[in-house]
Amino acid sequence: MGTSRTDSRRRRHFRVRKNVAGTAERPRMAVYRSNRYIYVQVIDDVAGHTVASASSQEKDLRSATLTEDTAAKVGKLLGDRAKEAGVTSVVFDRGGYKYHGKIKALAEAARESGLEF
Repeated sequence: MGTSRTDSRRRRHFRVRKNVAGTAERPRMAVYRSNRYIYVQVIDDVAGHTVASASSQEKDLRSATLTEDTAAKVGKLLGDRAKEAGVTSVVFDRGGYKYHGKIKALAEAARESGLEF
């Protein structure tokens, strides 16, 4: 019996997390994608504190299906919230997903709204 897609993704994510950690100066931008929604958090791993977060489950985005356009809106929303919290630079943690499609759209929108990574 082989491993599932989820198990494989978790293994990839753990492998990356061994080397990627967020600090107060440069927090980690972590992405999680389900079939219906996409979630992103800016995390200071040293303090164990979430600095900013956004998801497609928020009121104005909840009715939209998960597309690259929706992911881009979430990325822009997170970029704006991170700037309000005083964060300008982050470490991108793609969560074991390919940097492609929705993940890429989210990251590019966050960059356009002023985050550096």
